[in-house]
Amino acid sequence: MPIMSPAPTQRTRARGAKPEAAQDVVFAWLKKHVVSLPRTDGTFLTEAEVCRATGMSRTPVREALLRLEADGLLRIVPKKGAFVPPITELEVEAIMQARGLVEDFCVRRAVHVGEFLAPELDRLLARQEKQQKSPLEFIELDREFHRAIVRAAHNPVLADFYESLRDRQMRMGIHAVATSGQRTASVLIEHRAIAEAVRSGDADQAAASMALHLTTTLAVLRLPSLNYPSVISFESVL
Repeated sequence: MPIMSPAPTQRTRARGAKPEAAQDVVFAWLKKHVVSLPRTDGTFLTEAEVCRATGMSRTPVREALLRLEADGLLRIVPKKGAFVPPITELEVEAIMQARGLVEDFCVRRAVHVGEFLAPELDRLLARQEKQQKSPLEFIELDREFHRAIVRAAHNPVLADFYESLRDRQMRMGIHAVATSGQRTASVLIEHRAIAEAVRSGDADQAAASMALHLTTTLAVLRLPSLNYPSVISFESVL
């Protein structure tokens, strides 16, 4: 899967970046690119491709790739490049099981601060509704919605664990949105049900709404993969 060149303005900014910031520029670009890849595909990236796409030299590109390898997002293969592995069906099941356990506990705790949390969830929903045509932005806001609930439980250990799932969740979420044309509308309906249950202070209803949302998400993730490069263009991650 080729990497498209960025717009000239992006290339100019990249070349004008300070040396100490160059690695961060490449790292941010690469991370967005990687999480936008179809989850079922394994993809090789080469230093030369990333250099052309970002307008950077090999040194910051190499350092950024090493950072992504340390984060578990790719694996550097000598003489071949950086391999972004697919997310297997077993991983999908395991991640969704982990989410179910964490988010059931957290949403039950979150209802105790529902009067403060619900308005924040409403704001995120309003922003998410405007991004239904932009898969990356939509899924970013989806993560913010769930993160707000997890953080409201005030358990830093669970919050840190949940963050460790973030990048794989992004790739999975984009897959779900691209696979089902109606998924964005369904997500908004399911999120509103969760927000209303949090607002009401009903822990059982909040947990039930969350469980339904995660179960529906898993069902969509189990659908056959689609080839969707037209849904997520490489230009959108620059």
